[in-house]
Amino acid sequence: MRVLVAMSGGVDSSVAAALVLDAGHEAVGATMKLWGGPSDTGCCSVSDVEDARRVAQQLGINHQVFNFSEDFESRVVGPYVAEHAAGRTPNPCIECNRHLKFDRFLERAVRLGFDAVATGHHARVERRGEGWCLRRGADEAKDQSYVLHMLGQPQLARVLLPVGGLTKSEVRLQAAHLGLRTAAKPDSQDVCFIPRRGGRKEFLAARTELHPGRIVDEEGRQIGELDAVELVTVGQRRGLSGAIGDRYVTAVDVEQGLVRVGPLAAARVERLVVQAPAWVDGEPGREEPLEVQMSAHGRPVAGRWLGGGEVALGEPVRPVAPGQSVVLYRGDCVVGGGLAAS
Repeated sequence: MRVLVAMSGGVDSSVAAALVLDAGHEAVGATMKLWGGPSDTGCCSVSDVEDARRVAQQLGINHQVFNFSEDFESRVVGPYVAEHAAGRTPNPCIECNRHLKFDRFLERAVRLGFDAVATGHHARVERRGEGWCLRRGADEAKDQSYVLHMLGQPQLARVLLPVGGLTKSEVRLQAAHLGLRTAAKPDSQDVCFIPRRGGRKEFLAARTELHPGRIVDEEGRQIGELDAVELVTVGQRRGLSGAIGDRYVTAVDVEQGLVRVGPLAAARVERLVVQAPAWVDGEPGREEPLEVQMSAHGRPVAGRWLGGGEVALGEPVRPVAPGQSVVLYRGDCVVGGGLAAS
């Protein structure tokens, strides 16, 4: 089988390429050039491309670079800015997976005659009957199935996730055993297009207007002020001035310049509305018991799919920021997910 391996320059994708070769497949490495601006975080720097190229050389495989920067700007960066401007909380890594890694990259691979693509994500793809199941990764602390919840059967039939059955320490040991230059390279933790210097505030201020706002309590009384309403997210507690105390952000109204806060007991929710859901293998049955996860490494809670975009939770949880992904699981298999509504 001919496999195009998405090589980001990190240790996971490096070992993924090695495992594709070990499985007897023909492999070619490819790095996506996504972000054209300054970057000192994530996987978009010039040094990351060089690391990917050098690892491919070590493994004896060809390496290519695909320039998807225009798509990245229109599909990831632009919507990221627009969501903040609307008072929502985007997840750019999920949108990058949705539109770039498992759409444009996969489409390019098929057009070039490859049978499948491989990535270094910590999740597992397994055959189940006539279809495919997207399972959690073996390393619970590194599981990335949450950010892959949008993958359907056509994509899963052409996707290999070689490191999904390994722990992170096993991946590093494998890389060290092979002498790969990325064996000890730290994981990327931040949004790749947000520089550490200046951070999210400077990045957004250069692309959209930020507005000062007022912080009000559950009674509507002003208890603080803030420089930019667009930088606040529902569920936030730290980083706010004023007499916030133990309160959490319960609502963000950019148009009115208001951030509402309240005590956790009053802020907790037991039902969520999910917009634009995508299913791995069909919508779950109404009232079906499932597990619900509301952040990449958050604790899943018991829940039920009510249909019509509604999810009932088995216990009250902190408010979920509009725009964040809500992902449903059946055991350790992803059922699907969508975006939390406002």
